Amino acid sequence: MNPVYDVDGIQIWHADCADVLPTIDPATVDLLLTDPPYGIAYSGGSLSGQRWDSIAIAGDSAPFDATPLFNYQRWVVWGGNYVVGTPPSAGWIVWSKAQDNRWLMADGNHRSTGEMAATNLTDKVLIYNCFWAGSPLYRKSERGSSLHPTQKPVEIMRWIVEKWTEPGDLVLDPYMGSGPVARACADLGRRYIGIEIVEEYVDAAIGRLGQLTLDVNR
Repeated sequence: MNPVYDVDGIQIWHADCADVLPTIDPATVDLLLTDPPYGIAYSGGSLSGQRWDSIAIAGDSAPFDATPLFNYQRWVVWGGNYVVGTPPSAGWIVWSKAQDNRWLMADGNHRSTGEMAATNLTDKVLIYNCFWAGSPLYRKSERGSSLHPTQKPVEIMRWIVEKWTEPGDLVLDPYMGSGPVARACADLGRRYIGIEIVEEYVDAAIGRLGQLTLDVNR
């Protein structure tokens, strides 16, 4: 088994992370930064008023145990307020999506105005503001681009990577999705290993790296 993309320190695997992670020495990883499935479909949750598509979000139809992710020395795990196994920690990163009261819709439905990532990189609650509405037309960045049901901005991933790693460091992302962390690492000169089981998202991530010289091994 080989990565489908391996250019300038950015490596992408189309695989189940359970098959790839045993081949990576945890001591070589400077930061684990990832957005795993939360198991919300399993508990009857919804996304924008609709049931989550458990096919589009692989693994979301069952409880997700994130315990192995917290065995790395330094980690940021999105959805830490949902997943099983999050250790007690005072450190949280909060992505504030809201811009104003437009988030209180006319029909009375409240949309999520933020998301949380558990981390052991700080003992504080850090808030990063990046307006991001449900529609890709109403976003601070990446307007018109909807690549994944739980897509997150490259901007916030770039902020995390730049704040807590150095050029040449290795960032591991076992639940890559559409590749915002990959794009951030490419921009900042960090090495990266991303793993994703859904081919559609692998292709989307490689597309985001299009301004690099592509070497897609398919």
